[in-house]
Amino acid sequence: MMGERRVDQAALFYTFSLEDHVPANHLLRSIDRFVELEGLRAHLAPFYSAIGRPSIDPELLIRMLLVGYCFGIRSERRLCEEVHLNLAYRWFCRLGLEGAVPDHSTFSKNRHGRFRESDLLRQLFDMVLRRCMSEGLVGGEGFAVDASLIKAEANRERSVPGDPGLPPEASSRAIDEYLAVLDDAAFGGATPVTPKFISPVDPAARWTAANKGPAFFAYATNYLIDLEHAVIVDVEASTAVRPAELTAARTMIERVRDRHDLHPDRLAADTAYGSAEMLEWLVNDQGIAPHIPIIDKSGRTDGTFSRADFTYDRAADLYRCPGGKELKQYRRAFRADHPDTPPDDTYRYRASKIDCDACALKPECCPNGPARKVTRSIHEDARDVARDIARADAYVTSRRERKKVEMLFAHLKRILRLDRLRLRGPCGARDEFLLAATAQNLRKMARLIPLQIAPAPA
Repeated sequence: MMGERRVDQAALFYTFSLEDHVPANHLLRSIDRFVELEGLRAHLAPFYSAIGRPSIDPELLIRMLLVGYCFGIRSERRLCEEVHLNLAYRWFCRLGLEGAVPDHSTFSKNRHGRFRESDLLRQLFDMVLRRCMSEGLVGGEGFAVDASLIKAEANRERSVPGDPGLPPEASSRAIDEYLAVLDDAAFGGATPVTPKFISPVDPAARWTAANKGPAFFAYATNYLIDLEHAVIVDVEASTAVRPAELTAARTMIERVRDRHDLHPDRLAADTAYGSAEMLEWLVNDQGIAPHIPIIDKSGRTDGTFSRADFTYDRAADLYRCPGGKELKQYRRAFRADHPDTPPDDTYRYRASKIDCDACALKPECCPNGPARKVTRSIHEDARDVARDIARADAYVTSRRERKKVEMLFAHLKRILRLDRLRLRGPCGARDEFLLAATAQNLRKMARLIPLQIAPAPA
């Protein structure tokens, strides 16, 4: 027999608590412990008017953005819908059951205004980093650095050739930002090479085929991490070229030293950071041991002696060949002093033609030349330090630990879904990278410091 249809009568009063409907093991409960935004209002106070209607609470906007980046919600329009419907999101944002969710356009207005003017997202990242440090998750002994390409919000089919430049009628906020960073070492000033194509909607994005596939417009996100727990200690946006990534690495190392008094003993990185200039800066300027493979093009593939087969005498400033003969820079006296630094930062040591002609090892040394020549960079001492480190056991450990930064990039693209930027321009890329790194550090703390769940009453 079919039961009768029942319609619940509307109650006059409801007793509902968001606290009771958010699971005790929810990720946001663990993250909420580490979100300290008390100083947010004081930091933003100079950027608000003293008259007019009250604005939307900036803490609400920041909490909503953290929800979006922690759970891979890429659209701010969809983020507003999810916060409106999800009880856990409402609880984290302190909205209550009847609190109004701001319109998605509010994020854009604040982002292009007071958030960027006050450098709020950098301040937010630093606050979370300081909490990681207070929880003992940052050792400060060893760092690793690397960069990863993130596709820009630019259609490759609508690009224009790079030689003529942008069309005169092109105008947008992203173009204004591009013109503002033309001399920036991380963007326009990173390389004098004209790109093959330029995007009219985001000209700061770089045309690149570094992923060995179809070329695309991209920015580079640069991570500097602590090797103990893979906490991100700094993040920097740059154009997708190698010189810009090296500049970003220097910027991050100096910034964490100035802002957080973190000075590592060693730095692990891949071969891209093994240039002579970079090693010189690490060893002599910063006092950091480079656990980095050096970029060395002195090896030979034709079976003849490489530079490694020659011994350098530091006291006499000369090389000795496998046959025991000397290679010198100068073999006669000059009236005028020679400059200490050669124009191309490379010293050249030459053997005597008489010695080479009488040497039995000439077919294995310089069969096609009258005498052997060996070059030495002005930064060769720093390169020698890196070579010595590469022979130590600690180097093997650093090479293994360096993969932690690559795992963070994989987490960024696959879990947080930041494989393509949503905002345009250098400022947009910087905002997205800062928020994503902040979300990753919060998730890291939530995982490493479990929430103590009180037992249910008997």
